[in-house]
Amino acid sequence: MTVDAPERLNRYLARRGVASRRAADELIAAGRVTVNGATGHLGTQVSPARDRVRVDDVAVEPVALTTLMLNKPPGVVTTRRDPGGRPTVMALVPEVAGLVPVGRLDADSRGLLLMTNDGDLAHRVAHPRYGVRKRYRVRLAASPSGSQLRRLVDGVELEDGPARALSVRRETAPLELELAIAEGRKREIRRMMAAVGLDVTDLVRLAVGPISLGHLAQGASRPLRDDEVRRLREAVGLEERLEERDD
Repeated sequence: MTVDAPERLNRYLARRGVASRRAADELIAAGRVTVNGATGHLGTQVSPARDRVRVDDVAVEPVALTTLMLNKPPGVVTTRRDPGGRPTVMALVPEVAGLVPVGRLDADSRGLLLMTNDGDLAHRVAHPRYGVRKRYRVRLAASPSGSQLRRLVDGVELEDGPARALSVRRETAPLELELAIAEGRKREIRRMMAAVGLDVTDLVRLAVGPISLGHLAQGASRPLRDDEVRRLREAVGLEERLEERDD
């Protein structure tokens, strides 16, 4: 794909961190996007080097797509800003236009958090529809029984619907488990554990899809390598963008 190859307007907006492609569709349908002064439409094609795109009369400037990983410490909230004045993950990463956290990681949990200004990537990694596997290490207050572990895999009923682990296995430490899920609802793992009578004392996210935390120090961040970005995009089907296929 050449630098000035035409692309659909919704993809143009998503690739520049304006919104996810679905949210971009809503902006376009609402008449809030113009191309060269004319109202854009869902099927409008944009040549990035020649066409002038504006949203709510604000120019959409080309930005470099950036995806990074952060080893989030406990006590830091996963939001861009916090009305209560608590520290947020934004203070731990470089300033990048349009950068947002991908999905949730509770304030009292720690570990791998992806952040990106690629709206399409953020949407697909976070959305349960794409089934991105998230892997965690969970430390418990007491050793779980076999029946409790089976219930986690079979599924439990939470107040916002059923939830289940894709896999659960005991670690060498007697009170630790490694667990994988394909969602990321608020405090989901802690609520699942509570539903089977287990108390969580520590929760660390180890991996999101093909991206692992590795030995990144707590509180540190780094950009994903090109091969990591490629594998993450492949995991959520974003290579389809080169074939002009939409959600």
